[in-house]
Amino acid sequence: MVARRDGSVDVATLAADLSVSPETVRRDLRVLAALGLVRRTHGGAHPVESAGFETTLATRATRHVPQKTRIAAAAAELLGEAVTVFIDEGFTPQLIAQALPQDRRLTIVTTSLTTAAVMAERDHAQVLLLGGRVRGTTMATVDQWAKEMLAGFVIDLAYVGANGISREHGLTTPDPAVGQVKAQAVKSARRRILVGIHTKFGAVSFCRFAEVRELEAIITDTSLSATEAQRYSLLGPQVIRV
Repeated sequence: MVARRDGSVDVATLAADLSVSPETVRRDLRVLAALGLVRRTHGGAHPVESAGFETTLATRATRHVPQKTRIAAAAAELLGEAVTVFIDEGFTPQLIAQALPQDRRLTIVTTSLTTAAVMAERDHAQVLLLGGRVRGTTMATVDQWAKEMLAGFVIDLAYVGANGISREHGLTTPDPAVGQVKAQAVKSARRRILVGIHTKFGAVSFCRFAEVRELEAIITDTSLSATEAQRYSLLGPQVIRV
């Protein structure tokens, strides 16, 4: 599917590429949306990640990069007095790690091999990489070893990501093994901040690992409407649009 390969589709571009009418493309997108395979956007659609489909870290590093960079900077500003910090797998959490102050002594706990490599080069950072099976799609560790290591920690602040964010179903992810680790990170942390671009909102994946009310803050981009942000804030967290 073009949407999965490119991250999104534009009705006009797709119609021209396929030599069909825009209405034909819109009709097909409506069918795919009804099947839960894509989510419609103004003028196009983007793929929905499910138990059978998940984008790779390399792909995520090419999509919505300016928005993710702003989100990461805003997340780093909420560090506060935290000394022990969990950083989730994914590209946006990796950007958060890079945005954290370099003159602060921090203990970074992460499942991400790429984040661990970045932070290990810092003089003032102690890095704890959780053990377990490494997922090739995200270059992150999962399964029981990672979960058990996290269960032994009390973490000041957790930066977490999700494949889907829904008021009804909370925070979700396609892979049960990933969901277990994320759930333990939420449980082990005193503070929890969710980061995610606007396309995550309203999407529901396979495994629920947290409720919206458990979050201190949600940081996203301004393509999420102020009205929708207000609906999420009524469940408890501060919603920051950047």
